[in-house]
Amino acid sequence: MNTATLASVDNTVDQHRGAKMPRIRMSRAAAAIVAVTATALVLAGCTKVEEGGAESAFPEKDIRLIIQANPGGGSDLSSRALATELEKILDVSVVPENMPGAAGALAMEYVGSQKADGYVIGFAPVEIAMLNTTQGAKVLPENYDLLGQIMLAPGVITVGANSGIDSLEALVAKAKSGAVTVANSGAGSIWEAATVGLADATGAQFSPVPYDGGATAVGAAASGETVAAVSGLGEALAQGDAVKILAVMHDERHPDAKDVPTVEEAIGEKVEFGGWGGIYTAKGLPDDVHKTLEDAVKKAVESDGYQKFQTEAGNLVVYRDSAEWTSFVKDQFTLFKDLLG
Repeated sequence: MNTATLASVDNTVDQHRGAKMPRIRMSRAAAAIVAVTATALVLAGCTKVEEGGAESAFPEKDIRLIIQANPGGGSDLSSRALATELEKILDVSVVPENMPGAAGALAMEYVGSQKADGYVIGFAPVEIAMLNTTQGAKVLPENYDLLGQIMLAPGVITVGANSGIDSLEALVAKAKSGAVTVANSGAGSIWEAATVGLADATGAQFSPVPYDGGATAVGAAASGETVAAVSGLGEALAQGDAVKILAVMHDERHPDAKDVPTVEEAIGEKVEFGGWGGIYTAKGLPDDVHKTLEDAVKKAVESDGYQKFQTEAGNLVVYRDSAEWTSFVKDQFTLFKDLLG
């Protein structure tokens, strides 16, 4: 309220009462009015206001977390472990919803079609960089806001304990003299791609054989249905002494299998494939919402509860922020396009 307005109020009060109010009382009244006005202006400046005057802050309601796989698998369990931590950080419910189908394309296309407001997020496995090439799905990294990578399950190569093959070098030599069957978790899966990548790097004749999941694939190698299998480490360890793990497809040895060499250590070829995953949303999040979610994902990954879950699951806790993961996924997309296209 400016000086002219205060003077007007002063005169109006004087005329109404027929006598002048003591100046000290009027000054206090004016100061109170100014203080209230200033406070209101400060609060207005600190409050986000939507169209129509309604106050807004993110998040104000439950967030849906779309999972591209059936309940009980690696993607599902990782997603739910993260959701538990996100709820503590964001102070709203983060509700997991399983939406399997088309090797993950159904869920990823769905998330991409939603309003970019942060209330529908998803778990994106490595297939987000593969499905456009392997299935022609409308799944492209640039169609999404990638918030952060949250885990990595490095691939491992196994053979049956009674196969007579005791090293990756011996397996490669066998595959150079004739086709060797290698079980994987399904057509178009990361483990099929890893098998193709290993064959490409070594010149060996590896023949991918699709099974319904990594555990089933390792079981095929254990029983002798196939010569070998490519899967995650946890699925191989679950078979116990029925299989021998020849190598891990990572740049360093796995803490849960320290006696198993990397592919590079075993045969001198750098072959790295893994079942990584992260959190994503539809393209075009507002900057403040993007930052809130990205920060929350980082804190969730760093939490004791999430770290414990992934360690017990035999996975590696690998975090990349939004910018790093976006660059990584684009590189992986190019890799798989060249390898499988």
